[in-house]
Amino acid sequence: MLVEEIMNTSVPTLTPSHTINDAITLLKEKKIRHLPIINKDREVVGVVTDRDLKEATPSTLQSVLHNDIYERPLEEIMTKNPITGHPLDFVEETASIFYDNRIGCLPIVSKGKLVGMITESDLLYKFIELTGVHQPGSQIEVRVPNRPGVLFEVSKIFYEQKLNVLSVLVYPDKVQNDYKILVLRVKTMNPLKLIEAIKAEGFEVLWPNHPGMNV
Repeated sequence: MLVEEIMNTSVPTLTPSHTINDAITLLKEKKIRHLPIINKDREVVGVVTDRDLKEATPSTLQSVLHNDIYERPLEEIMTKNPITGHPLDFVEETASIFYDNRIGCLPIVSKGKLVGMITESDLLYKFIELTGVHQPGSQIEVRVPNRPGVLFEVSKIFYEQKLNVLSVLVYPDKVQNDYKILVLRVKTMNPLKLIEAIKAEGFEVLWPNHPGMNV
């Protein structure tokens, strides 16, 4: 999946000469937490977040004697030369950039100009969509040998049971290095017959597998 498929293209922006008060007003109006700062050519020169604004302004518990604080230009508090992405970047690689750099937003640039923005909330929602948890169904975790063709073997069981698979994730097994964990979300609220079929083929079902569960 590419960044251009999930990025927001209607992105509110300000310029370095806009004031702290301008940014506070825009964030409240649009109910957002991040603002790209651009120049007249729509080149990204900085980013301002709600945290930047909180750190630059007095606490609401303090009496404000100098209102000129709110008239300071954004160029004084913005993060300059921020990390940017491209519309054709892969979403999973972009998620790694968020994690490695502890950032909350990523301006998306094409041909040197701002064309969109993605935030950590966008990535989280996309993860929810990809895992299928927003749809009614059941989650099953299966330990399988790490060998070619094993996913086909497991998926054939689902085919034989006439059940739709909403999503499949593969994790390394932390206990046994030569095994993988398949996490499958299935379009059924009663997976007991399916679990019986998986076990009958010799695979270990890790979840659901409560003690005393008659499957």
